[in-house]
Amino acid sequence: MTAMPEVLAELQGLRVRVPHLTGALVASTDGLVIAHHVTDMEPDGVAALTAAALGVGSRLTDAVGHGGFRELLVRGERGYVATYAAGASCVLTLLATGDANVGRLNLEARRAGARVAELVADALAHRRQG
Repeated sequence: MTAMPEVLAELQGLRVRVPHLTGALVASTDGLVIAHHVTDMEPDGVAALTAAALGVGSRLTDAVGHGGFRELLVRGERGYVATYAAGASCVLTLLATGDANVGRLNLEARRAGARVAELVADALAHRRQG
């Protein structure tokens, strides 16, 4: 799947709305980049790792009876990596510094994930029709 301008615009807006956000990426659930706004890293590698994290998160929530995957937050020494379900076919991954307001990050990411899901679903529907 090639980069979608509407999804890229959503990622750029997200970076404006969330202070301390250093990168944003949307990938298919099988690890292919749909759109990204990252620098100083390889988006294909991040997308592949996102798909792997999605798989582990999905298995974990299923194993403990908590339903389908919604989000995963990883905190490292220098910041956060947060992955959110964006519909059935893609995931949103955000990178933020350690100074990020995690509540704001979650709020904005959940909204953006819902919007990305709509954009991707619409694009897939248009491809099927055309």
